[in-house]
Amino acid sequence: MELKPDKQQQEEVITDSDSDVGLISKVILYNDDWHTFDEVIAQLIIATQCTFEQARGFAFEVHVKGKAIVYNGSMNECLKVSSVLEEIGLHTQIVT
Repeated sequence: MELKPDKQQQEEVITDSDSDVGLISKVILYNDDWHTFDEVIAQLIIATQCTFEQARGFAFEVHVKGKAIVYNGSMNECLKVSSVLEEIGLHTQIVT
């Protein structure tokens, strides 16, 4: 005799987005000596969809302080942003 699951019984599926509900992560961008302001600004705009003025502010903060939080969001969003920034060799870190 074969047992069949009850049609009303539902399986719980945990997705990546379920595992980080409520947790806000941050992308930190670190200063380096080989990227120009224009390169960093352009990549920040692509990665975070921020305005030119916001990207310029982040780039200046990174230059002066050595690092800046350039994005806040879910871990999955931060991983995407960090990946785009690292496409040109920028150094990032994600923290929760």
